[in-house]
Amino acid sequence: MWRSLVFGLLLAAAGSAQAEELLSGELACGSLHARGQFGPFDYRVAPAEPKALVEGAHFTSEVRALVRGNAGTIGADIDYTLRAFPNHPEALLSMMNLSFKEKTKKPVGTRWPVECYFDRGERWRGDDSNVKLLFGIYLLRLGRNSEALVKLDAAEKLASEDPNLFYNLGLAFFDLKQYDRALTYAHRAYALNFPLPGLRDKLRRAGAWKDAPPRPIQSAPPVEAAAPPEEVAAPPSVERELEPEMPQSAP
Repeated sequence: MWRSLVFGLLLAAAGSAQAEELLSGELACGSLHARGQFGPFDYRVAPAEPKALVEGAHFTSEVRALVRGNAGTIGADIDYTLRAFPNHPEALLSMMNLSFKEKTKKPVGTRWPVECYFDRGERWRGDDSNVKLLFGIYLLRLGRNSEALVKLDAAEKLASEDPNLFYNLGLAFFDLKQYDRALTYAHRAYALNFPLPGLRDKLRRAGAWKDAPPRPIQSAPPVEAAAPPEEVAAPPSVERELEPEMPQSAP
């Protein structure tokens, strides 16, 4: 499971709104099944072996942290990872952060602009809420709030009982100043024992925090009246049990 991502810190770098269409589709963003390509695999259910092969060569801890590449440039290594696992959440996050670090939509060593990697993740597994969440976060950082809301709403509809997803949805809605929705997801995340206090602290500073209402106590089911005891034959008297048995005559 991908590690907790504190998007609130990332959103502080949001840029100005862009009035351009998002790139999408095979023509703009490439086929998911290119000849000679390893994969693609659904990262959520992929076996351990292909994960270890790809991440060990192309998505090391240094690539993940944007320190340096392993098999090539940082961008090329993340590109390879995302072609093998189009819905790899940490690789998508790293690609996003690399774009802002290099101040370009198409980092060095990548095949397509960053938004194409999100498009490919959506085309590969349209039911993956984390891909839509991350796409929404990316658009928020670009200042494209209306498009970001479309992605966040889609992630919201697909949300499972994942406290990490709830927490990050809460952070995203907080940055959109939709405090009621942020509070709802904060309650859902903390009800599942999410450990980071950042979202709660943000809501408190904004004057929007409210404790979750207590869960209703379920009343015990009514106890059915006990049925009257069945009549039980009295055991034979002790005296009767002690009577010697009479030998039976042979047939």
